[in-house]
Amino acid sequence: MPYRVCFVCTGNICRSPMAEAVFRARVAEAGLEGRVVADSAGTGGWHEGEHADPRAVSVLGEHGYDSEHVARRFEPSWFARLDLVIALDAGHLKALRRLAPTEKDARKIRLLRSFDPAGDDDLDVPDPYYGGRDDFEECLEMVEAASTGLLAAVREELEGRAA
Repeated sequence: MPYRVCFVCTGNICRSPMAEAVFRARVAEAGLEGRVVADSAGTGGWHEGEHADPRAVSVLGEHGYDSEHVARRFEPSWFARLDLVIALDAGHLKALRRLAPTEKDARKIRLLRSFDPAGDDDLDVPDPYYGGRDDFEECLEMVEAASTGLLAAVREELEGRAA
């Protein structure tokens, strides 16, 4: 059974689709396709059925990432099939903890930037939606920096399963 990771932001059109795309690329580079599955969702359903924000798609494409995406809302029932739920900021972390059916499920929730070894005390990935192109570039940089550490943590979990 694959290790399942879900990235969660507000509307699932900017940060979480970017994190999903970057992490999928890291998984493929590591040769872990099929062993690790990534997807994304939003805490709210405002953009359900929509594609990712065109600015996010543009920035991802310019950096070589695939950006096929349709927004959806995170459902509490998903905790049962997920190994890790990655919040993009503290607000998402709180919302997800409220949705977690059990304490075990709540322990699956982590902030993305907590995996960035060079990160600072601010673990939020700022929402680029109301900003400009530079904000999307900054978001991508933060996501890329944390994705390497996240992949290392997931790889460790996979090795623990095999032992």
